[in-house]
Amino acid sequence: MPCTAFQSNLTAREQARFLYDTIPPGLFRVEEDADGKIPWRIAPEPFALSPSTYDSIVSLGNDLLAFYRALNALYNRSARGTAPAFIAEYLEQGKPEHIVRLMRQNRLRSELPGVIRPDLILTEDGFTASELDSVPGGMGFTGAMADAYCRLGIESAGGVGGIEQGFAAMLKAVTGSENPVVAIVVSEESKDYRPEMTWLAESLRVRGILTAHVCAPGDIIFTEDALFVRLQEGREEKIDAIYRNFELFDLLNIAKQDLVLYAVRHNRVKMTPPPKAQLEEKLAFALFHHPALASLWKAELGRQGVQIYERLRAIFPQTWIIDPRPLPPQAVIPGLTVNGDPVTDFMQLAALGKSERDFVVKPSGFSELAWGSRGVKVANDLPKEEWTATLRDALAEFARTPRILQRFHKGRRLRQAYYDRAADDVKTFDGRVRLCPYYFVVNDEARLGGILATVAPADKRLIHGMTDAVLSSCVVKPDGGA
Repeated sequence: MPCTAFQSNLTAREQARFLYDTIPPGLFRVEEDADGKIPWRIAPEPFALSPSTYDSIVSLGNDLLAFYRALNALYNRSARGTAPAFIAEYLEQGKPEHIVRLMRQNRLRSELPGVIRPDLILTEDGFTASELDSVPGGMGFTGAMADAYCRLGIESAGGVGGIEQGFAAMLKAVTGSENPVVAIVVSEESKDYRPEMTWLAESLRVRGILTAHVCAPGDIIFTEDALFVRLQEGREEKIDAIYRNFELFDLLNIAKQDLVLYAVRHNRVKMTPPPKAQLEEKLAFALFHHPALASLWKAELGRQGVQIYERLRAIFPQTWIIDPRPLPPQAVIPGLTVNGDPVTDFMQLAALGKSERDFVVKPSGFSELAWGSRGVKVANDLPKEEWTATLRDALAEFARTPRILQRFHKGRRLRQAYYDRAADDVKTFDGRVRLCPYYFVVNDEARLGGILATVAPADKRLIHGMTDAVLSSCVVKPDGGA
């Protein structure tokens, strides 16, 4: 049903006040806020997108699903020797044996993530996808924001209850059941996301869409025939699926993880996203841009492989794996130059001046530093000594934590309104925006459920959920928008 405003003549300030009172407290790291409610800036309206930008985001979902499908296929082929061996070698780099066994598990061979979330940075000529996440935070947060705006009569992109509907449809498809019971398992490492996932589970139950419970790993009970979740009221309920809200580097800290994985392997419960670390590596972008793999990617991307390949190349920034191994004398690192000369050793990049370092360095994955903007170094923010040390550390730690070098694309500047609570007024600031669309995979189709916008002050190099950023859902404005 459409959103209906309880009042249609509110000022922007009154709308912002209403939102502040309506948005549930504690959705996003509330401990950082002095008054214990909302530690980010409220916008009177959702972030406005033009119809063309929105259409591009909607169509991107199926391209990203094709990318995951192709990445999965190339890894499997590489592991069995029918594609270049370095694909599997890179994707397995730094992983312990128990993770590699899961990556190669035949039972999980064809399974893909059920949720896809890219980080899209709006630029002067469109957007760039700085990375992909298949274990994303922000779903419940985005749903709660969309719900609050809906009470003002503003329907967010993705529709009323789009996050809840998409999440439920995905899990129904994963389980093959119209009424599955789902445990959303949040680890201690991921505890910041527990409040928003609790909101999501409660909204699913209240709307009568899906039976979902948020729990800690220790609340899962194993039997020979099934898994159960222990609920607060003391009863136990059989579950059909686990939504994995924790990273695989944390797996050995998860209570009963071996029993849960046994149940997954024997099809007694479904798990999404599947425990496949090869699909959670940022270095996949480097493999995508590798010139020797272009024909393989085009073939694996499906019937429209050439077109999908070109569209993704246009939004995936150039990326390289910072590999310390020496190259043969005739080889170069494709696409990298210093003063016009091709690069054969990553340490050559230490000679670049600040204005020439349009790069970021990131841990690729399977590390506590690889999520939430941890471990990210923006090259042209660093003094020469720190930039040199960043390159040396990346080379030295390749065996345990591979890092990538990625071309940095600066977001375009725009004006953003926000509610200044101290002044009790709506003000504006110059910002740059990251859009995080949430796609839910249902029957081989990626459906958009909602879009989270994060607008950070323009002087911030990295855009993330900081206290002086605006976080909101998005709305399509036929007469304007980004």
